[in-house]
Amino acid sequence: MSDQATIDRIETLSNQLNEYNHQYYVLDEPTVPDAEYDRLMRELVALENQHPSLKRVDSPSQKVGGEALKAFSQVTHQIPMLSLDNVFDQDGWDAFVKRVKDRLNSNGTVAFCAEPKLDGLAVSLRYEHGLLVQAATRGDGTVGENITENIRTIKTIPLKLRGDNLPEVLEVRGEVFMPKSSFDTLNANAIKKGEKVFANPRNAAAGSLRQLDSKVTASRNLSFYAYSLGFVGNLAGQDQSETVLPNSHYKRLEFVKALGLPMCPEVKYLANEDECQSFYQYILDVRDDLPYEIDGTVLKVDSIASQKSLGFVAKAPRWAMAYKFPAQEELTTLEDVEFQVGRTGAITPVARLKPVFVGGVTVSNATLHNQDEIERLGIKIGDTVTIRRAGDVIPQIVNAVIAKRPENAVNIVFPTRCPVCDSAVERQENEAVLRCTGGLFCGAQQKEAIKHFASRKAMDVDGLGDKLVEQLVDEKLIKNAADLYQLTEIQVSTLERMGQKSAEKLIKGLTESKTTTLAKFLYALGIREVGETTASNLAHHYLTLDAIREASSESLQEVNDVGAVVAKNIVSFFAQPHNNEVVDALLARGINWPEIQVKSEDEQPLKDLTYVLTGTLNQMGRNEAKAHLQSLGAKVSGSVSAKTDYLVAGEKAGSKLTKAQSLGVNVLTEEELVALLTEHQVL
Repeated sequence: MSDQATIDRIETLSNQLNEYNHQYYVLDEPTVPDAEYDRLMRELVALENQHPSLKRVDSPSQKVGGEALKAFSQVTHQIPMLSLDNVFDQDGWDAFVKRVKDRLNSNGTVAFCAEPKLDGLAVSLRYEHGLLVQAATRGDGTVGENITENIRTIKTIPLKLRGDNLPEVLEVRGEVFMPKSSFDTLNANAIKKGEKVFANPRNAAAGSLRQLDSKVTASRNLSFYAYSLGFVGNLAGQDQSETVLPNSHYKRLEFVKALGLPMCPEVKYLANEDECQSFYQYILDVRDDLPYEIDGTVLKVDSIASQKSLGFVAKAPRWAMAYKFPAQEELTTLEDVEFQVGRTGAITPVARLKPVFVGGVTVSNATLHNQDEIERLGIKIGDTVTIRRAGDVIPQIVNAVIAKRPENAVNIVFPTRCPVCDSAVERQENEAVLRCTGGLFCGAQQKEAIKHFASRKAMDVDGLGDKLVEQLVDEKLIKNAADLYQLTEIQVSTLERMGQKSAEKLIKGLTESKTTTLAKFLYALGIREVGETTASNLAHHYLTLDAIREASSESLQEVNDVGAVVAKNIVSFFAQPHNNEVVDALLARGINWPEIQVKSEDEQPLKDLTYVLTGTLNQMGRNEAKAHLQSLGAKVSGSVSAKTDYLVAGEKAGSKLTKAQSLGVNVLTEEELVALLTEHQVL
């Protein structure tokens, strides 16, 4: 690289890193993952080491963080708050240990204080005579922001230290972070309100800590762990740390903990450098189970005397190192979006990515959840995106780097037809998911549709379990429920673990299942949100399948328990030619039911009365009781309202009974229900 090319590259890297620093530390809105920042920083440091004369005074390699926000008053740190250098593998760690031993002129072992590298915001807490008087961010290492009022709202930080004989001045340094549970709650509430979500807990913590209104900070449930001490002495500025504190970093943290400040429970004293690699692996293994986000470990020479002997470079101590984990976030390109159909008909967009190594594996796909998520992210095909993979969690896209968007980026367009069966696609009101309407026909849904069709409360096919359904589909013996009734004993007996007797049992079960009821057949079709009760109400209202297939949405909503959403589901289902083909095939293969007899007014003494059943009925099941009441003309609802006429309360009746009593609804015991049914000769 020529001198001019090197100068230009250093300037480009410096400007880019300064911008990323500003986004990360000041705006709390990073646009690239840490791995990308670290990569650029390593390139800059390498160039500066090769060409020391080209190192700029304002080089980001010489800075610790960002400038103090002008919204807060500024605090000058009595002792600079340094950053940490990083290593990313065993070789880098071994080289660090060698440098430590060389500088200490030691061939012996070195003890370390080890801790997880918390992903939060570094702060300094100043206590005078045991009282918290000032809190500040790290800022640029020399000057930070005064955030005292916001720090006071963090419940884990004491306003007064415990114990006697405290130093006049004690400066405690540590990390403010947002627990994972608090982060999830914060973002979930933001999504509900249509507000911007935070990219990660670190930015959520930083944004919360820099609120001008401390009440907002208080609502964010931040936490704090101490990791070192700053100035310890008297108000005159005299350092007294050597006379009042132990010569061990770990024991100093235990001293701080005894004063009432929290210390991370994972902090360990390691007797020698060989234990550091084991600690690194242990923390990496438990990372996903920890209640806070981390991105590595921090390993510090434990001896304070050795720390002072080792000293520091421009921005980092020579006695500490951040041993970072494989990056969980990386940049890559969104090359395409494909749409997959799930077993319930939900259509999910899947991002096809330029393969990238992240979180220890090569990732080429990521979930995009739904259309709302894509709109929230504002991504397009061709974008450079941040991909995140944490542990075994499915990789996801965090954001798009808009500054890198190419001119030929393409909008993501959702399908209007199912990509598997070509049935219409619909999105219901108040739902984020698109769904295929070809429930009986769609190949992606066939196994679940057939399992439901054959289940006990539906067609009740004896001998047809879930595993057998999967075998039949996998062997291409059936594609839909109608194909079941064309199976032969010979076909079934050839399947693995299916002998002659099992095959005979299945064919007999299928034959017997052909005689059913209209209500059970409707339920078996698997129309979304049409359960047993709704299917029964539809059957008794319309009496025939043809009438239901031809019913309008307005007509359907006249049926008890059928609202606008359920009516739309029914209309959409029977509007699909594919679904009707399967229904017609089922009827052609012998599915039948007795005609529903319309009872006279005299035979429906409970007509226009609404009943609700709750609790445990001992003399009959609730389904049996419901059927008896419906045979007498009653409507049986699942919820209590002012329109409810009677509540039948069995044992352990709960909230429904309470609500019925508050509304003045008539309450019947099981004995009174039995007497009523006996009186009308249905028992």
